[in-house]
Amino acid sequence: MKKLGKWLWVHLTTVDHKRIGAMYVVTAAIMLLFGGVEAFLIRLQLFHPDNRLVVGDSFNQLVTMHGTTMIFFAIMPLFVGFANVIMPLQIGARDVAFPFLNAFSYWLYLAGCILLQTALITGDMPNDGWFAYPPLSLKTYNPGFGMDYYAMSIQISGLGTFITGINFVVTILNMRAPGMTLRRMPLFTWAVFIMSTVIIFAFPPLTADVFLLIFDRLMGMNFFNVAQGGNVLIWQHLFWIFGHPEVYILILPAFGIISEVVTTFSRKNLFGYDSMILALVAIAFISFTVWSHHLFTAGMGPIVNSIFATTTMLIAIPTGVKIFNWIGTLWGGKIRTTSAMLYALGFIPIFVVGGITGVMVAMAPADYQYNMSYFVVAHFHYVMIGGSLFSLLAALYYWFPKIWGRLLDERLGRLSFALMFVGFNATFFPQHWLGLFGMARRVFTYPPDWGLTFWNQFSTIGLIVMTLGLLVVMYDIIITMVRGQRAPADPWDGRTLEWATSSPPPLYNFPALPPVTSRDAWWVMKRQGIPLPEPERDIHLPAPTLWPFLLALGMTVVAYGVIYPVTWLAWGGVFWTLYALYRSLFDRVPPLVLHPEVRA
Repeated sequence: MKKLGKWLWVHLTTVDHKRIGAMYVVTAAIMLLFGGVEAFLIRLQLFHPDNRLVVGDSFNQLVTMHGTTMIFFAIMPLFVGFANVIMPLQIGARDVAFPFLNAFSYWLYLAGCILLQTALITGDMPNDGWFAYPPLSLKTYNPGFGMDYYAMSIQISGLGTFITGINFVVTILNMRAPGMTLRRMPLFTWAVFIMSTVIIFAFPPLTADVFLLIFDRLMGMNFFNVAQGGNVLIWQHLFWIFGHPEVYILILPAFGIISEVVTTFSRKNLFGYDSMILALVAIAFISFTVWSHHLFTAGMGPIVNSIFATTTMLIAIPTGVKIFNWIGTLWGGKIRTTSAMLYALGFIPIFVVGGITGVMVAMAPADYQYNMSYFVVAHFHYVMIGGSLFSLLAALYYWFPKIWGRLLDERLGRLSFALMFVGFNATFFPQHWLGLFGMARRVFTYPPDWGLTFWNQFSTIGLIVMTLGLLVVMYDIIITMVRGQRAPADPWDGRTLEWATSSPPPLYNFPALPPVTSRDAWWVMKRQGIPLPEPERDIHLPAPTLWPFLLALGMTVVAYGVIYPVTWLAWGGVFWTLYALYRSLFDRVPPLVLHPEVRA
C-alpha cells in the first residue's frame, strides 16, 4: 500500500516530460480500447439487415462516442505522448520549455476523457456525430446532457492541446542542443514543430465554435437557431476550419515517425531531407485552405466549390513528395524487416489509397454521390486509422525500449502486423464499394435486397481479424513488462540523439548537453568516435508540484457544475481554480539539483 501511495504521488506531482508522455500514451491507449469496442458494436449491428442489436438513437450515440473518442481522446493524444517523450531527447534538451504547463495539459486531457466517459456511465451520451451539427445539437432536439458533455470535454481537453502546441513550439525554437540548427533537426521533431504550429492556429476556431454552442444550449442564445435569426452554417465553417487541419494534426507526426523508422532500418540518410520539410510546411499551409470541401453539398455555388476543389487536389502534390522520399530512402538500403519497419512499410500503400480517394472526393460534382455514403467512411478510415494507427504501432515497436527500457517480442510484432494489415484492408476497402452501391453512413440498418449484406459481413470479419492483431500487441506489451528482455541504450543502431542516452533515460536525460555537428548527430558521433562530453557537476531541474493537477481539478468541477447545472458547484470550482492558479503562480519551489556520477 505504501508503494502504491508513493507511485500515485509521483505521478500526480510529476513535471518530467518522459513520465508525462508515458501517461499520455497509456491513457490514450485506454481511450483507443473504448473507441475500438464501440466500432466493434457498430460492425456487429451492421452484420446483417434488420439487426436489432443497437438501433435508433442508441446507434447514433454509439457512432458519436466512437468518432469523438478516437479523434480527440485516442489518436491525437497518442501522438502527443510520443512527442512529449522523444522530441526533447532528439533535440538534446533536458525537458520541455514549460514543464508546469506540460503537466497541466495532461490533466486537462484526462479531465476531458472523464467528462466524455461520464456520459457513457450515465447513459445520456451525445448523439449528433463527432462534428455535432446544429440544429440537431441544440436543446430543442437534444434536451439531455449528452451534447453538454461533448462540448465541455472538447473545450477542456482542447485547452490542454493548445497549451501543448505552444509548449512544443517554444521548446524546439529555444532549447536545442549546441550546434543543432533547424536544418539538422530530425524529421520527427520537424513534424512535431509543424503539427504544433497547426494546433495553435486551428484550435481557436473550434474553441469559439464550441463556446457558441454552449451559449445556445445553456444560456438560451440563438447563434444557431434559424427560427431566431441564427445560422447553422456558422458552425460548419468554424468547425471545418479546425476540422480539416485536424486531419493533418493527426497525420503530420505520422510522417515524422515513418521517416525516422525508414532511415534507421534502411541504414541510410533520408532521401530529399529539404524537400520533405518543404512538403510538410506546404501541407500545413494548404490544410487551412480546403475546409469547404466538407460543404460541397451545402449550396455554396459552383465558383466556391471549384476553388476549394482546386486547393484540395493541390494538397496531394506535397503529400506525394513524401512517398517518393521514403521510396528513395528504401532504394539501395540495407533493409531490416523489424516489426517497426513492417508497420512503416504497411503505412505507405494504405496512405496512398487514402490519398487517392481523397482526390476523388475533392471533385465537387462527384462528391454529390460520395457525400454521406460509406465511400467517405472508407476514405476517412484509410487516412485516419490506417495512416495514424499503423504509424503509431511503428512508433510503439521503435521507441518502446527507449521509453520503458524493454524490448518487445519481434515474433509477436510480425504476427500482429500480418493480422492488422490483412484485417484493416478487409474491413475498410469493401466500404468503398458499399458507398458506391448506395449505403448511407450513420444508418443502423439497410434493405436486405440491395446486395449490401455480403460486403458488410466481409467488413465485420475483417474487423475481427484486425482486433486479433491489436490483442497480440496488448499481449506482447504485457509479457514484455513482466519478463521482457532489458533494452540497451541503442538497440537499433539509431541515428538521432534519443539513442545516445540510457533506456529508459535518467531524469536529466543527458549528463551534459551533447554537441551536434551534423544532421544524424548520434550516427556521426558513433562512426567518428566522438565521445560524449563529461557530466556537468550540478543539473537543475524543475521540482515536482501538485498544483497542475489541482488546477485542472478545479476546472473539471466547474464543467460539471455548468452541465447539470448546480450553481454552488460551478462557483466552488471557479474559486478553487483561481486559488490554485494564484498558488501555482506565486509559489517559489526550489529546483531539483542532481549530481550525475557517470555518463548516461
